Amino acid sequence: MGELSSEAAFTRAVAPLRAELRAHCYRMLGSIHDADDAVQEALLRAWRGLPGFEGRSALRTWLYTVATRTCLDLIEQRGRRALPIDLGPSSEQAVLDSAPRTDVAWLGPYPDVPAASYEQREAVELAFVAACRHLPSNRRAALLLFDVLGFSAAEIATMMETSVTSVNSALARARRTISAHVPARTQQQTLRALDDTSLRQLVNGFATALSEGDVDGLVSLLTDDVTWSMPPLPHWYRGRTSVADFAFQVPMTRCPSWRFRLTSANAQPAVAFYLGGSATVPHEAWSITVLTLRDDRISDLTSFLGAEHFPAFGLPASVTP
Repeated sequence: MGELSSEAAFTRAVAPLRAELRAHCYRMLGSIHDADDAVQEALLRAWRGLPGFEGRSALRTWLYTVATRTCLDLIEQRGRRALPIDLGPSSEQAVLDSAPRTDVAWLGPYPDVPAASYEQREAVELAFVAACRHLPSNRRAALLLFDVLGFSAAEIATMMETSVTSVNSALARARRTISAHVPARTQQQTLRALDDTSLRQLVNGFATALSEGDVDGLVSLLTDDVTWSMPPLPHWYRGRTSVADFAFQVPMTRCPSWRFRLTSANAQPAVAFYLGGSATVPHEAWSITVLTLRDDRISDLTSFLGAEHFPAFGLPASVTP
């Protein structure tokens, strides 16, 4: 390990792995902010632990071992993240003046990584990351290390200080849970079936309809069983009627002026919305809204409210008219 004996050499060696470690920590933790904390802590632990590493495995395996253990520690400290759908039934009518739930650790969006492989992109899709919240942390780690990252059961057993039998049992149970919560067709499969023009028209049509108060135009883009949730608000809506009622009662009626930028999050189309008091004043960051599609319609809308989400996407905190 002489080639990693200096901090500068270690930093150069781990630099190509930082992006994938960040994605792994996000899958484990459900928050880009927690993931960044975990990567920083994991690399610090790895540097301090180099004398005990002694090249007994590949550097990548060593870093994933430390990162996974770091995430398990953070999960124990901070608990499981959630979406509104996890907390209770949907609301049939718009809930006005709903207060944010500050006692809940909410799942957050993840900036897109276009260069990631097809499988890696599937593994940051919102449905998959949300489904992972239903797994005990050890099963979640085993599933991600085996199915997403390609480590063997024997490698995972060493990484997690357990037996191969325990790893295989955790994998079987984790897969049953995931299959019960994730649609059979991934977003990557759905997106590949749409041409770029159709996809852009769909996303732009949604953003335009919402910002211009066009309820009929919005509804025409939705599936019959569409859902809309807005963490940290606890209420969520299911079905065209309820979603249309909320859209009309709250964003279309109570929010004077909108601007938007098309983006992507969790390897899915997304819209960054900005809200202003009038059309002539600066508009402030309001939400990153992630669209989940079924065929050529929107089946789920998840609006992550708050300007704190915007910096990770390289988006400004405000836009001028």
